[in-house]
Amino acid sequence: MPLFYLRGLTGRHRSERANRHLAWYLAFVAGAANAGGFFAVHHYTSHMSGVVASMADNTALGSVRLVMIGAASVLAFFSGSFLTTLFVRWARERAMHSEYAFPLFAEALLLVIFGLHGAEMSSGRAVVALIVLLCFSMGLQNAIITKLSDAVIRTTHVTGMVTDIGIAVGRIVSGRRGGDIDIARELDTVRLLSALILLFFLGGVAGAIGFRHIGFRFALPLAAILMLLAGLPVADDVLRRERAAA
Repeated sequence: MPLFYLRGLTGRHRSERANRHLAWYLAFVAGAANAGGFFAVHHYTSHMSGVVASMADNTALGSVRLVMIGAASVLAFFSGSFLTTLFVRWARERAMHSEYAFPLFAEALLLVIFGLHGAEMSSGRAVVALIVLLCFSMGLQNAIITKLSDAVIRTTHVTGMVTDIGIAVGRIVSGRRGGDIDIARELDTVRLLSALILLFFLGGVAGAIGFRHIGFRFALPLAAILMLLAGLPVADDVLRRERAAA
């Protein structure tokens, strides 16, 4: 990939095209991490609706430990989103290039830890740490794309995307009769969200196959993708800091 393209994907200066392309890559990574994570720790980590629903079921069944694991998952996802927001605002005040890239780089490092040490942590109580790690990384990622797209795009929230597609299709159908809807814009929304759902699905297939054949190390190629996407803006800030200190 050309360097200017990579820099534009996660750099401070944004474009609609860059937002869309970044969302494509992140939807694939989220789907792969979610599906692979399920095979690894028997717990979905990218959508909190299912986690909260399972907490309700386990509360009714009296499974206190599973309720606590669910609560830890939600808290980890929240913490990832919270810390991403704090960093983006902090970096924006300092005109840093990596305001969006650094949280992705952090997610990549977490996936490296998961890939290298997941097997030894997958039994006993240590598995909870893996679940928390994946939920935290998904919170980091979802907050990034949500912030840079002004909450238009989310890469781990398929329920919301399906809802938005339904709304857009409803507007298209009613707009053809009333003429008060920008049909081209709604069609563009349907195409974008449909592509994200498809990429999340394909990522899920890749993650499931990857874990089945290579185990926890399936996370390492995902980390490499994130490092490739985030590396240049982070490097730009490191070089700028070194020049300022010289």
